[in-house]
Amino acid sequence: MQSARRWQAAAAALAIAGSAFAAAPTAQARTGACPELTVTQGWYGQNKARLQELVDTYGTCGHGAARAKGRKPVAVFDWDNTVVKNDVGDATMYWMLRHSKIRRPLHGDWHTTSRYLTDQAATALAAACPSGGTTLPTATDTRCADEIRTVYGDGRTTGGATAFAGWDRRATEPQYAWLAQLMSGWRTADVRSFARAARSENLAAPLGAEQRVGTAEVTGWVRYYDQQRDLIRTLQKAGFDVWITSASPEPVVDEWAGGVGIAPDHTIGIRPVTAHGRLTPHLKGCGTVADGEDAMITYIDGKRCWINQEVFGVRGAAAERVSPAARRQVFAAGDSDTDVSFLRDATGLRLVLNRNKNELMCRAYDNGDGRWIVNPMFIQPKGQKSAAYPCATTAYTDHDGTAAPVRRTDGTVVPDQKDTVYGG
Repeated sequence: MQSARRWQAAAAALAIAGSAFAAAPTAQARTGACPELTVTQGWYGQNKARLQELVDTYGTCGHGAARAKGRKPVAVFDWDNTVVKNDVGDATMYWMLRHSKIRRPLHGDWHTTSRYLTDQAATALAAACPSGGTTLPTATDTRCADEIRTVYGDGRTTGGATAFAGWDRRATEPQYAWLAQLMSGWRTADVRSFARAARSENLAAPLGAEQRVGTAEVTGWVRYYDQQRDLIRTLQKAGFDVWITSASPEPVVDEWAGGVGIAPDHTIGIRPVTAHGRLTPHLKGCGTVADGEDAMITYIDGKRCWINQEVFGVRGAAAERVSPAARRQVFAAGDSDTDVSFLRDATGLRLVLNRNKNELMCRAYDNGDGRWIVNPMFIQPKGQKSAAYPCATTAYTDHDGTAAPVRRTDGTVVPDQKDTVYGG
C-alpha cells in the first residue's frame, strides 16, 4: 500500500500540462478505433494511457494526422533489460564458456580479438588459456574461463589491469563488442544454435537463478516482459513498423526477438564481418566508419547511426547526425545510457525503464518537451536512488571518457534530478 501511494504521488509530480500525450483518450474516442493494450499490471501512473494515445494518434488504424505521408510510423525498442529482464548477450557468453565454444585466437594472439585490448589483458589471457587446440576448454579450465569472463564483464583482468583502451565512448563499447568478436570462426547458424540453447536454459530457470561459470556464480535466468510483448503486438497491429536495436550480437538477438514477433530483418545488433561463410573478429561499420574498422557499434550515437542507416536508408556522414523529424522514429524505448541518442530522436513518445542510469534519467526527468515517460522495471524494479542524479556535474560521458554535465539542445545544463519513479 505504501509503495502504491508513492507511485501515485510521483505520477502526479510528473504530469506535464499541455503535453501532447498527457491525458488518456476518452472511451468515446477510443471505441472501435485502434487495437488496445491488454496488459495493465506493471504500468506506472498514466503511462499505459499515454502509450495507447500514441497508438491511436500515429497508428494507420486511426486518423493518422500525425503520420508522415506514405510511411508507416516507426517504433524502435532496445532489447536487453527493455524487452526482457537481464541480458541475452551475457546469457550466450556464459553458455559458450560453460560448453567450451570459444575458439583460440589467431596464432594465439589475443590482440587479434579486439583492436582496443590492452597489452596487459592480452598477456593475461594468453597466460590463463592454453595455447593448443581449436577451442578453449573453458568448461573445465576455470582459470581460462575466469579470465575471459572478467575481461568481458568487468573490463579488467583478474589481476585488476585495465583490459581495453582508446575507444570513442559515444560510438562503441569494446566489452560488448568483444562477445561478437569471440564468436569468430563459427558460422552464423552455429551462433544462433548457441543462443537458442542459452535461451531455453535461461527461460526455464527460476527467477533469481544463478549458474557457475569458471569459479563464479553469475545470473542464470532471463524473462520476457509481458508488458513489452503486449506493446509490440499492439503497435504492429496498429500499423507501426517495429524494430529492435541492441548492443548484443545480431545473431543472438535474432534468436530471441521471435519471442515477441520481431523477424530477423527487423533486428539491428552488433554485426560481425563474415569471410568464407564464417564470422571474423571484425565488425561491420556505419556512417563514416567502414567495415572492419570496429569503431562504431549499436551503442549511444552508434545506435542512432545504425537506425538511420538500416531503417531510414540514410548513408554516409548523414547517418551519424539527427535526421529531419519526418525521417525519425515516432516511438523509442530503452533502459540505459547506451540508448540516449535514439531515444532523444523519437518525435512522439520515449519510454524509459528506470535502472538508475545517470545520463538517461537526467534527460528523462528533465523532460523538457513532455514526451518522456518513466516506468520501473516490470520484474525486480529498483528502489529509489538515494542521492540525486548528478546531471549538473558528471552524468554525461564525453567521447574521450571525460565526465561532464548533461546539456539540453540549447546548451543549458540540466539541473540535478531526484529519482521519483521507482519500485517497492
